[in-house]
Amino acid sequence: MRIVGIIPARYGSTRFPGKPLAELWGKPLIQHVYERARSSEILEKVVVATDDERILRTVKEFGGEALMTSPEHTCGTERIAEAAGILGLADEDIVVNIQGDQPLLAPEALEDLVRPLLLSGEIPMATLAIPMENPEEIEDPNRVKVVLDRQGRALYFSRSPIPYFRPPGKAPGYLRHIGLYAYRKEFLDLFVTLPPGELEQAEKLEQLRALENGYPIAVTITPYACPEVDTPEDLERLREGRG
Repeated sequence: MRIVGIIPARYGSTRFPGKPLAELWGKPLIQHVYERARSSEILEKVVVATDDERILRTVKEFGGEALMTSPEHTCGTERIAEAAGILGLADEDIVVNIQGDQPLLAPEALEDLVRPLLLSGEIPMATLAIPMENPEEIEDPNRVKVVLDRQGRALYFSRSPIPYFRPPGKAPGYLRHIGLYAYRKEFLDLFVTLPPGELEQAEKLEQLRALENGYPIAVTITPYACPEVDTPEDLERLREGRG
């Protein structure tokens, strides 16, 4: 069984065009992510999957591995599924979807991410979460929340604060979802054929597709936040040391 990291990277981001090539601390954003992923001891291979020659050329120039995928994909999951097929991965292999906008990616987080799939053959998909306490963050719809069952599997993901707290009593703990995923290759191929469900379309959260179709998602609570760069303002905060 192989464990391969794939970083989907497209140039035409709506909120931040050209984001993978944006400069941060003397390197393009995609290079920071690639190098941090490559330092993980659990990944046998790391590849950037892109639809843009500029990104492909940049990755190869800094010594990374990249491949071209279709420009028609509507999401990163479709892109990594195509890349996994190009790489000839087997059904039992584990594909790790690494977001190309996490320049502070902790290699240790990838080990936390993959662990449930190594421990149980019944888990087709895994992701991460981190505790959060800031009330503004809990209310922020851009901070996706997740609630778990007693086995550490996702019950639901939402942009709303979940669970809802109705006093009196002790306030619940809140978990923020971290956008890293690990899939068994066989399930990844199935996942991209499933139609988007009502919950996914309402929340604009692709991971709900698995839950709506009855597939479990293991969630590991990790201490590694792995902040994302969604906008030019996010990048500027990192440059100023406010990430």
